[in-house]
Amino acid sequence: MNGRALFALVFVVCAGLLGVAFYMEYVVGLEPCPLCWLQRFGFMGAGLVSLVAALHGPGQTGMRVYGLLLALTSGAGLGMAGRQLWLQSLPADQVPACGPSVDYMLEVFPLSEVLMTALKGTGDCAAVVWRFLGLSIPGWSAVFFALLIVLGVLTLFGLGSNKKPQP
Repeated sequence: MNGRALFALVFVVCAGLLGVAFYMEYVVGLEPCPLCWLQRFGFMGAGLVSLVAALHGPGQTGMRVYGLLLALTSGAGLGMAGRQLWLQSLPADQVPACGPSVDYMLEVFPLSEVLMTALKGTGDCAAVVWRFLGLSIPGWSAVFFALLIVLGVLTLFGLGSNKKPQP
């Protein structure tokens, strides 16, 4: 698979995951917590990097740069998913207090305070409201972010290169 097709596939996967997130919010009625929003931004970042890479069709150096950017954006998303999984594992007496919705915080608080609250997570982030095959939403996000990191690192080191091997 060439680099352009690889990054196009990653873009489609990220777009699909975001589609599932919006379906769960607007159709199923699950309100995203602050860490859920940050994980969405992680998938948006990985998807945007992949879209640009797919449209650009870079050479070997460009593939490495896009691989690094994919690994970095996915790493940030994995950090947010890991934070939420940690909050979900806390005993009930150690869970932080629930906070206002992200929409409300954006209307009332400065952006820096909204970001700090989101990064820390709230009691809403500790609630497990959905599971599939034993994993919660941040668990599945962590799986996909980890796969994207591996793909980004492999691309950084030559996977998807258009260079043909020498006989």
